[in-house]
Amino acid sequence: MTESALPTTSREWRLLSRPVGWPKPEDFELAEAEIRQPGPGEVLVRNAYVSVDPYMRGRMSAAKSYVAPFELGKAMQGGAVGEVVASAAEGVSVGDHVLHFGGWREYATFDAKQAVKVDPEAAPLSTYLGVLGMTGLTAYAGLLRTGSFKEGDSVFVSGAAGAVGSQVGQIARLKGASRVIGSAGSDEKVKLLVEEYGFDAAFNYKNGPVAAQLREAAPDGVDVYFDNVGGDHLEAAIGSLNEKGRIVICGMISVYNNTEAAPGPKNLARLIATRGRIEGFLVGDHYDLQQEFVQEVGGWVRSGELKYRETVVEGIENNLEAFLGVLRGDNTGKMIVKL
Repeated sequence: MTESALPTTSREWRLLSRPVGWPKPEDFELAEAEIRQPGPGEVLVRNAYVSVDPYMRGRMSAAKSYVAPFELGKAMQGGAVGEVVASAAEGVSVGDHVLHFGGWREYATFDAKQAVKVDPEAAPLSTYLGVLGMTGLTAYAGLLRTGSFKEGDSVFVSGAAGAVGSQVGQIARLKGASRVIGSAGSDEKVKLLVEEYGFDAAFNYKNGPVAAQLREAAPDGVDVYFDNVGGDHLEAAIGSLNEKGRIVICGMISVYNNTEAAPGPKNLARLIATRGRIEGFLVGDHYDLQQEFVQEVGGWVRSGELKYRETVVEGIENNLEAFLGVLRGDNTGKMIVKL
């Protein structure tokens, strides 16, 4: 596509007001914006796929956090992958495909240094937002580095049918876990975990108390718990933690829309007896593992040893609904919007 054939405007999602509790449609708007041609060192990208992720809920709040909040009245950001349609940057050509953070919009103009080239021949473009992207690296770094996983460990994963959780469980299995247990929010997802992803056991947390279901699924206890949920799942994991067990705090989706502080686990004192460890982590601290991650996990994906699912929503106009779907747990695997 030549520059003269490009449209002059692009649709983008903006945050109008900071949500209290669950985000509401009136907190956002889908607006038309003029497409800016790239200046020196910049590229213009037509997005093919954009990502919606739970962490984005935190950016809608003004509270101080590890990442700056979205600015009111301006386009939101998120992971995206697309094709370069105009370039004023050395080393980046029209037709190249890049991964970047100018999501929630159809076209994005930005400094080429913020883009990472990806190969659509090596893997489908959408995978660079999921299994081979940030969520995949989150699973890899969180389990292997923060969780200090070792062969023979018993691993429990909450939110196990999601983009991160499903990969954590499979990596643990491929690395020699003695037992992999997952929790999910539907019987269909539980079946997927066991039959397709190779988990040894899984349970639907809506079917009864998490602590009791976990004890039944992991009678010999848990060495590593990968937490995507928080709340009763975290308390249950502390209750089943083996000596010198590790708890990795990746996310706590159960409390993201709370308007009051959620109560903490009542059994934290058990960590004294188990000499257990709880540690939070951010994927941004582990990009030094990127090359190793892509090489190892890419090999598993190509061989079929590691399976992945994507929930694909069509159209930029449905970006907000896709995001709300992630918060509700509607997705199996990575939630992606195809533009």
